[in-house]
Formats: sequence, structure tokens, C-alpha cells
Amino acid sequence: MLKNNIIEMKPLNTYLTEYKEYNTAGTYKPVAIGKFGIRTRESIYKKELANDYSKNKIIFKNTLTVGMGSSQIDIGILTEDVLYSVSPAYHTYKISGAINSDYLGYCLKQKNYEMFNLYMKRGSRQGKSIDLVRWLTYCIPVYSIENQLYIVQILSGIEAIINKKLQILEKLDVLIKARFVEMFGNPEVICKDWIEKPLGELCEKVIRYPTFYGMEYLESGTRVIRIGNILEDGHMDVEDNNYVFVYNGVNNDFPETVIEINDIIMAVRGDGSAAKRIGIIRENKLVGANISPNLIRIKANHNIDPIYLFSFLTGEVGQKRLGAYVNKTAKKNIAAKDIVKVFVPTPPIEKQREYASFVAQVDKSKFSKIA
Repeated sequence: MLKNNIIEMKPLNTYLTEYKEYNTAGTYKPVAIGKFGIRTRESIYKKELANDYSKNKIIFKNTLTVGMGSSQIDIGILTEDVLYSVSPAYHTYKISGAINSDYLGYCLKQKNYEMFNLYMKRGSRQGKSIDLVRWLTYCIPVYSIENQLYIVQILSGIEAIINKKLQILEKLDVLIKARFVEMFGNPEVICKDWIEKPLGELCEKVIRYPTFYGMEYLESGTRVIRIGNILEDGHMDVEDNNYVFVYNGVNNDFPETVIEINDIIMAVRGDGSAAKRIGIIRENKLVGANISPNLIRIKANHNIDPIYLFSFLTGEVGQKRLGAYVNKTAKKNIAAKDIVKVFVPTPPIEKQREYASFVAQVDKSKFSKIA
């Protein structure tokens, strides 16, 4: 229970001091900062982008690292007694002993969306820079150290419960994959009664607009789905704070990529994303959204169940076949003209729907576990 419940609103610059210490000898392992804080580079990137980390900045215990993400401020607080290095593009700050680092982290996480909208430099088309001078004047609620520690203890306990639920969800994802193999076997060994067809013959639409870019982001309007909105299990992020919005007439200008239920969306550009980050629309609130030019809309026709198609494309064989068409350029990409060439086995539609029904039941169980 909070003691002496006195609270003050203090600007961030009360507790943060920028510093620059460089990894000149290349001693310290590089890490990246993103939506989920400090992460190893290999958990984000499929390949290293550089071999020389001597220009990186060093981070250590009780430091804050700040960058700008596509829809949030990227924030990482290091609370362990270890040393890493980060890209020189990040800003690094020492955290004063007058505030608990974990408490500061929870405050910044909770207020991230508000800070992003307040301090993103509007002149930056993709929202890649932040007005750090003004950001440091942002005020957060500050309790006594004793009360900060109590709040951290409560929130850490809640996080532990959430993490256990996430582990259950991961097991359910494994169950879905196992059911796919049980029902359809190895798609490389096609049942003699199944016909393989190119994706283009199984879809009403496989389309994107390369010209869909350069728009001003607004507080409200038409939702735009981007690569980062596709979750690892293929579901979509439903938090409004993680989306950007553009002018209301955009769907009239780009009608072929207006999203409907059971549409499949796939990343077509980006290392580690092209043909790999794939989602399926099962959330009603996303109907009527549009998609960024880094995504492509795939709408199945009546000859194939969209959930079966999604599972095939995200499975081992589907990924192998898609991967054969990914251009291994500096920025990996895959073209619509090649996506439609990917061959897909077509079991009887009744069997596909039986599988889709199973997936729907597991999804229902997933959401009941979260509740």
C-alpha cells in the first residue's frame, strides 16, 4: 500500500542527463532498441548490417536509450549490470538515483503514445525524428522512492501473469500447426487427388499500390495497416495507438486495397519481413482500413479457404516456395507478378473448412485465456 501518498509532476530532464561514450575498441555487443525495449540484434534482424561497432555508443546499468520508431518512441532502459553498445543514431541518457529506473520505464511505456504525438517532428514524412529538447520537458508523476518500489512490485507481478498467459497462447499456436500437418501431411508430397494451382488462380485479388506513400499522418481518419501491425501469430494488433491514420478519402483513391474480413496481407519489402510477415484479417474493426505500400492484399476466391491458404503460406513449404521469389537485393522484396506464381495444393474444400473450423475454435480458446 502506498505510504505518504505525495505526488509531484516533474519534467524528465530532472532525472535524465545525456551522455556519449563510444565503443571505440569494439568490445561491447551491439543491441537494438524497439517497441519491446532492448533486444538482441539477432532477434530483430536476420543478418548483421555492419561489422564495425566502434562508433556505437556504450550503454550500462541505469541508462535510458531513445530513438524513433514508426508509430512509437523506441525506449530501452538497462537495469542489469552489463555493458552493451547501440547505434550512434540513438540518444543515451544517465538516469538519476532520485528515480527508480524500472518505475521510470513503466511511466514512459504508459505515456509513449501521447509523447509520440506531442514530440514527433511533423516535417518528417515517416515520423523518424523526435524533438528531444521538448520531450525532456514532459512531466511524469513522481512518488517517493519507497512508493516507486511498491508500484514496480505490483506492476512486475501483473507482467508475470501476462507472460504466463502468453506462454499458453504459444502452445495453442503449436497445436494449430500440428493439426495442419495431421490433416494435410507434408504439402511437398501431394495427394494424387489434390490439384496444385498457382496462387493467382485461387485469388480474386493479389494487389498493392506502390504509390501509396508520402501522406500526412492525422489524429483520426482512415486506418493504415503497416508491417508492424501484424503480430507474430498472424493475428493483427487491435490497439488504435499502434496505427496511423490518413485522410478519409484515401479509400476512393486506392480502392483495391481496402481491407475486408479474411483478407491475407503480406509484407513485400524489408529484410526479415518480405514474404515472411503475413497476417489474416479476422478483426471487424480493421474492415475498411487500407494498407501501406510495403504490404500486399491477397483475397482468396471460392476455390480455397482463406485460413487454409494463410496456414499454407506461413508454413514450412509455403515459406520455401515464396522465398524462391524474394529478390536478394540490398532491400529484400517480392513482386506481385511472382507471388501469383507460387503453387498451392488444394485439398477438398470440405477438408479445408474443417481445418478452418478447428482454427476458429482454438482462437476462441485463445481469447478466453486472455480474458
